[in-house]
Amino acid sequence: MPVRVVLADDQPLIRAGLVMVITDIPDVEVVGEAGNGAEAVRLVRELAPDVVVMDIRMPGMDGIEATRMITKEAGAPHVIVLTTFDDDDNVYNALRAGASGFLVKDMALDDIITAVRVVAAGDALIAPKVTRRLIEEFAARPQHPATPRPKEIQGITDRELEVLTLIGRGLSNARIAETMFISTATVKAYVTRLLAKLDARDRVHLVILAYEHGLVSPTG
Repeated sequence: MPVRVVLADDQPLIRAGLVMVITDIPDVEVVGEAGNGAEAVRLVRELAPDVVVMDIRMPGMDGIEATRMITKEAGAPHVIVLTTFDDDDNVYNALRAGASGFLVKDMALDDIITAVRVVAAGDALIAPKVTRRLIEEFAARPQHPATPRPKEIQGITDRELEVLTLIGRGLSNARIAETMFISTATVKAYVTRLLAKLDARDRVHLVILAYEHGLVSPTG
């Protein structure tokens, strides 16, 4: 079955460009288009897509509130935030609301399609350079209090703490395996346990938790 996608963006040209590319791809199909967050929420309830590609800045209900409403429901689709990251200070809030990753609007369309497949398969999309920007964005917010010390994370082992730290730095499973001198399968097992123990939604959520608990910082 193809990956079923709802596109939510108030710019018709962006939606049209994505639809044009997706039309020729057999394993991905657009099942609905929305021009604002409220329409996206309605379409998700009606169509039950696998993935929502969600713009942040839209009239009426924005993408952050729509993401929050969509992801809190049972059987929710994965949400990918579509943004102009360089000038959008809401990326962190969107991820916190439940997004599984984000795309930058000037990405190649083929890369966007690949991202849709990755997220539909249950993985989170967050590249190392994006992780660093995400951390810097969060660190620049004065309203957040100082983060607690790593020892305050309860219920995980020292080895799991090390894996969480490396995830927070944006390393892939393969790179974590190389760094820790273990197999990729073992890393995957650690990630699975961390998701369960920390009640984390996905890998992006682990990155956020790693920062919030002081395991990573803008300086590394």
